[in-house]
Amino acid sequence: MAATRFIIPGVFLYSWRRMRGDPAPKGNEWRAAAIVGALLLVGGNGLVSWAEQYVPSGITALLIGSAPIWMVLIDYLRPIGKPPGVKTVFAIMLGFAGIILLISPSRFGAATEGVEWIGIAALILAAIFWAGGSVYNRDATLPKSALLGTGMEMLVGGTMLLGLGLVTGEWSRLDPFGFSKESILGLLYLIVFGSIIGFSTYIWLLRNAPTPLVSTYAYVNPLIAIFMGAWLASEVLSVQIILSAVIIVASVVLINSSRTSQSRKMVKDTQETRM
Repeated sequence: MAATRFIIPGVFLYSWRRMRGDPAPKGNEWRAAAIVGALLLVGGNGLVSWAEQYVPSGITALLIGSAPIWMVLIDYLRPIGKPPGVKTVFAIMLGFAGIILLISPSRFGAATEGVEWIGIAALILAAIFWAGGSVYNRDATLPKSALLGTGMEMLVGGTMLLGLGLVTGEWSRLDPFGFSKESILGLLYLIVFGSIIGFSTYIWLLRNAPTPLVSTYAYVNPLIAIFMGAWLASEVLSVQIILSAVIIVASVVLINSSRTSQSRKMVKDTQETRM
């Protein structure tokens, strides 16, 4: 399923952009697309797809929504990375406190009741992979056409996911006659809105907009997922989950506001230097 939702739109986007006249990608561009595809689509999205067998969608969205926290840490660990300021460090600590509250037993109610810890571990790893792929994608050697590059990433990432499915024996458990109308519609939704529109937009923003602006999706996604999960899938909506959501989202807001302030200061300092 994860491979299909990326291979089909990958073929569509790549073929469309090549027919529109985009030049054939070079070897180093395919290599960069493979790295992004492995980090974002296999490590990030693939682990989420697997982990949701064991973790409700609301908790999943909250843990993945912590990706901006990991982005800051990964950005700092780069050779040219700069240490985060006091405000950012506080925001990171706040975010981790929210994650700990979310996944730990509490007197507010067991948010993780019935949740398998291997799923929690996979989701935290997925957030790290997604953050690493997002940071790498900003400066990666990819085609000028963002849609062509996105198509390449989907093709390579989807092929990797297909290979993982083969290695883990999923083909032997595949029963096309057992597909329900709901599952087919869900897959079509992921192909059109999740991959062609959503993922393509995210990749385009990574290359054309400031990172703090791009990561504001983490304000909205978890909150929508929590309430949609409770409404459509009868998932638990406890005080512990809501409080964790408030803390994690507040952490991401602080991180992004800190980054915005730093960017403005750098621009101001550069302008003053030129004067």
